[in-house]
Amino acid sequence: MSMEEGDKLAQSVQKEGHPRVTLGELESKVKSEQYFSPTFAPHVTMCALELENGYVLQGMSAPADPANFDATVGRKFAREDALRKLWPLEGYLLREKLHNA
Repeated sequence: MSMEEGDKLAQSVQKEGHPRVTLGELESKVKSEQYFSPTFAPHVTMCALELENGYVLQGMSAPADPANFDATVGRKFAREDALRKLWPLEGYLLREKLHNA
């Protein structure tokens, strides 16, 4: 399931007045991004996302068969891999806010 599909599904079951972490909120925290490929494995794509607060997340993608490498797809998957790591961190922050309210 794509991140967009998961976000829409979560939105469809969200109860009124109950907050949740959204994909849009995650995206809004990204300040910059860079992509890398090692010279010894040019089919591997690494993504570094710098967040507004300076925290850096890393993601990676690599096809099992290098012949299937596509740079655009590699970047998309590597970025999603990095962004997925932010979701539980933001979920924790939201739960902490709810607990302290």
